[in-house]
Amino acid sequence: MRQPINTLYGSDETGLICGYVFSPEGIHPLSSNAASLWLQNTDNQTNSFIWLHFNLSHSACEKWLHQYLNLSPIFYEALHEGTRSSRIEYVDDSLIAVINDVVFDFSVDATDVATLYLSVSQHVVVSARVKPLVSIDRLRAAVKQGEQLSSTVDLLVHLLRDQADVMTQIARDVARHVDHIEDTLLSNRLDIHRANLGNLRRLLLRLQRLLAPEPSALFRLLSRPPRWMIEDDTVNLRQSTEEFSTVLRDMSALQERIKLLQEEIAAHINEQNNRSLFVLSTVTVLALPINLTASLLGMNVGGIPLANNHAGFWLIILLVATLTCIAVWFAFGHKND
Repeated sequence: MRQPINTLYGSDETGLICGYVFSPEGIHPLSSNAASLWLQNTDNQTNSFIWLHFNLSHSACEKWLHQYLNLSPIFYEALHEGTRSSRIEYVDDSLIAVINDVVFDFSVDATDVATLYLSVSQHVVVSARVKPLVSIDRLRAAVKQGEQLSSTVDLLVHLLRDQADVMTQIARDVARHVDHIEDTLLSNRLDIHRANLGNLRRLLLRLQRLLAPEPSALFRLLSRPPRWMIEDDTVNLRQSTEEFSTVLRDMSALQERIKLLQEEIAAHINEQNNRSLFVLSTVTVLALPINLTASLLGMNVGGIPLANNHAGFWLIILLVATLTCIAVWFAFGHKND
């Protein structure tokens, strides 16, 4: 049974949130001082590797990285690019990954997405973020509980699978919302707003665009992996890519389902509007004879017919009733025929 590993929570004076060394003897937590000593002693890197996770909001973070680590300039460029689509590329004998993930207080809002930056080499994994993210914290919890990882790429694969699990959970939450709206529509209780579906659809589109790794970059990586990447890591990375593809297909299907619901709701609303317009038009036509007659007889001019006839009122009523019946026949008689 794996034993939990005690470590400090939060970042230290260098911005290090957590650090671990993975060796055949097990997993051990590292402070920033211990990590700097490990990096300076190349003998430690024979059968082991370390993972260092940093908080980019700490001012001393980048300074420590420049001082003790020889990371690719592409990694530092990515730190200042802002949020972009997720990607993994092989540069300067290391894997540079930009992974977008959801924050802890994610509430089905497309704005609750932040970026995680990684540099993965044969013996060192560096991850950095500004906001707390769900997937990386799942990985940290697994390592804290003693889950052994065989290599740096194995750690990256674990992270990608955690992210796929997060995306799957989001898709399930959105599907529950859509199920509720669909049930409401089928029960003819159209008390929903089309904006709800629009927000869900925009959320899925944004998550697909941000969270999904670039297929071309992954294809290049898998076809020409780094020389230090073993075959098992390549297979695991390919499997995690396939899991991502499955989640993306589910999201695409969910988007299509939302689109069909939007069209159905729009058609239902148009039908109600057409029915209301028909009733309004019918009432207007039926009221036309009496309005026209009242307007003519209400003019203060001489020569108004039947003005001196004691039966004039009833004759006008008969005329209006006759004209109304003719209007009713024109409105409904042709429709019945």
